Amino acid sequence: MAGLNLEGVYVPNVTPFDAKGEIQYDALGELIEYWIGAGVSGIVANASTGESPYLRREELTRVLGFVLEKVDRRIQVIAGTGAMATRETIELTRDAKNSGAEGALITTPYFYHPSEEELYRHYAAVLSAVDLPAIIYNVPKFTGYSIAPKTIARIAEDCDGLAGVKDSSGSPGNMAEIIRLCSDKIACLSGAADMFLPTLSLGGRGAVLAIANVVPGICVELHKAFQKGDMATAGKRQRTASHVNNVLVASFPQVAAIKHALNRIGYGAGSPRQPLLPLSEAQEKALAEALKNTKLY
Repeated sequence: MAGLNLEGVYVPNVTPFDAKGEIQYDALGELIEYWIGAGVSGIVANASTGESPYLRREELTRVLGFVLEKVDRRIQVIAGTGAMATRETIELTRDAKNSGAEGALITTPYFYHPSEEELYRHYAAVLSAVDLPAIIYNVPKFTGYSIAPKTIARIAEDCDGLAGVKDSSGSPGNMAEIIRLCSDKIACLSGAADMFLPTLSLGGRGAVLAIANVVPGICVELHKAFQKGDMATAGKRQRTASHVNNVLVASFPQVAAIKHALNRIGYGAGSPRQPLLPLSEAQEKALAEALKNTKLY
């Protein structure tokens, strides 16, 4: 799989900011130790949960470099390198390779909605330009469209360097079709917490989950239970993960909710960078009530 073995739970890490919107590296370092201690397989720096669209290019490079240095090869480090244009995506992917990342998570281009042929040529261009294992990131929640499974399969068939796909569509049918067409060539990962256990059951290899910022242990336990064939425990952990996901991702502004939850359990995730705003006082109270039975509060 393009020299990158993808398996287990990956954290698309938050980027801690202070009240002025400046990156807090000490806080990020503490979070990295929290995630590693929970047993995650890797960290995905500069992804959507990390507010990558709001980071300047030099900030993306510095955050990735810090994560790599702090991790010190204990787990995998993958860099989010997706951008609106192919040229910029190549530049960011090359930056990631030069920094030492083990792979690149590349979202489908956003703002305009490319055709399937345009998507194919976009990924083919990036994969041919930079020798770094890549993961296609399908996230219709943020891009407004979904890349077709047959296009992913075509890229996997024709292009060296594709290691996996992260599907955040939340659609069981879409994930099943991706796995049917591609699982013999690339690793199929869920990007939706509700789909973690279903993805594993369909033949997927793991997940990249926003909620793993807050509850990495629950996510890791789910994966381990599935590997052992302990479906009762896997199902129990899936129910907890789905509840946490419904609160942090579906019911409240995702980045603000995840950061608030981390702040409440003792990690300095700070606030989102503008234009995103922190939760209101009313939202904070509602979130605490929704999570009161999860032992997070």
